[in-house]
Amino acid sequence: MPRIYLGDIPLHWCDSCHVPVLSGVCNCGGPTRPVAVTPPGDARPAFPDDIDRINRIFSDHFGARLIPEGHIALLNKVPADDRMDEIVLGGAVVGAIRYLPGERHWEPLPRRAAAAYMRPSRRYVIVDDGAVPSIRDEGASVLAPGLISIDPAVAAGDEVFILTASGECVGVGRAKVDATTADAMERGVVVRTRRNLEATPIPGEATWEEAVRANELVLANYEAASIRFVREVTEEDHRTPTVSYSGGKDSLATLLIVLKAIGAVPILFADTGLEFPETYENVDVVARRYGLEVFSVCDEETFWETFEDNGPPAVDNRWCCRICKLHPVGRLIEENWGECLSFIGQRKYESVRRMRSRRVWRNPHVPQQVSAAPIQQWTAMHVWLYIFREKAPYNRLYERGLDRIGCFMCPSSDLSTFAIIGETHPELMEIWHEKLARWQEKQGLDPDWIESGLWRRHGNSDEEEDSYN
Repeated sequence: MPRIYLGDIPLHWCDSCHVPVLSGVCNCGGPTRPVAVTPPGDARPAFPDDIDRINRIFSDHFGARLIPEGHIALLNKVPADDRMDEIVLGGAVVGAIRYLPGERHWEPLPRRAAAAYMRPSRRYVIVDDGAVPSIRDEGASVLAPGLISIDPAVAAGDEVFILTASGECVGVGRAKVDATTADAMERGVVVRTRRNLEATPIPGEATWEEAVRANELVLANYEAASIRFVREVTEEDHRTPTVSYSGGKDSLATLLIVLKAIGAVPILFADTGLEFPETYENVDVVARRYGLEVFSVCDEETFWETFEDNGPPAVDNRWCCRICKLHPVGRLIEENWGECLSFIGQRKYESVRRMRSRRVWRNPHVPQQVSAAPIQQWTAMHVWLYIFREKAPYNRLYERGLDRIGCFMCPSSDLSTFAIIGETHPELMEIWHEKLARWQEKQGLDPDWIESGLWRRHGNSDEEEDSYN
């Protein structure tokens, strides 16, 4: 899939502190080196559940865990048919995991650099020393004459490590044949070697507290710029200032900035009635922590009435945002203030549309609201390091494998996310599947309409975006 460039990628790594740094110099005074992640490069921390999932995927396939205990790992979501996350360890992309919707499981995609952290006990091939230079240096495929042995577990299509007789990893790739066939071959390709951008990881233990300290100056500069923006906007616009709060990380970082810039303000929570329990909990916790008044509106009944007439919302027809968030919030604003100024956690690294968005704007669906984005230039790593620095109460869903927070049935979610939600919140997915099944039967849709995720697209060209983060 094509790469998406939404701005410069500031992600670097300090080999002395073993942490990500968002500038060319670490707070320790040492230089940093760029981390060559795939654009848009909006990397985030790997939480314990993410690490457990990655290690389980690699262990099931290769018989060895990838991420050692005590090491900081990052995940970088890259364009894919469903979902693929690059894995950053020691300042290098060491591999990825990719969700295969048709097979309903995750596939490990190691890079040669993964060998700095693991030694496979399954699904590997051993090649003759004479074949090593062409494989290692030129990315040549593993041919039958150069094969010494192949693990019996290897099947055609499997990802495999390419090792020398002494155990050195000289490449990775995908098996073209199974082990039995490979053993009988005298010529032909056994493994198609995959050529990735080579990078050398520097293993070392570290904590996120150390990562925050390493980015102290960067965070201070970004915070100051965002505070200055909030103050300038409020000086020019005298409407009642508010923060649109969704329970997500971006709106939390925005709230923290606004509190420091102008003090306590009301928060607007557009309750669709389709939120996760953890989101309601987070809204309550945040309001209590910072002594804020919550103005909430819920129009769940209208959602289900519209569903009965039009079917489920889709990526290319997100009527749900209009009727459950934008229009109700407009009424809420009109009833309480007439008009208001809302600070919103929009970031340019989220999408092309948001990258092109002005920093202060009016949404035509909410004419009562002037919106402003204090953290427009921040990456996800800026947001997370800032939240860690402030010890702010973030939504626990991020620790359970979700990278974005919204309605549990959001059509913009990929199938891997629904698989995770099915494990963590089976009762919610059961409700949604029952509703989809009724519409499927009513419309006479294909048997795999639900499982394949076809309900998420209607075939329209326009895609609406929600402005509440």
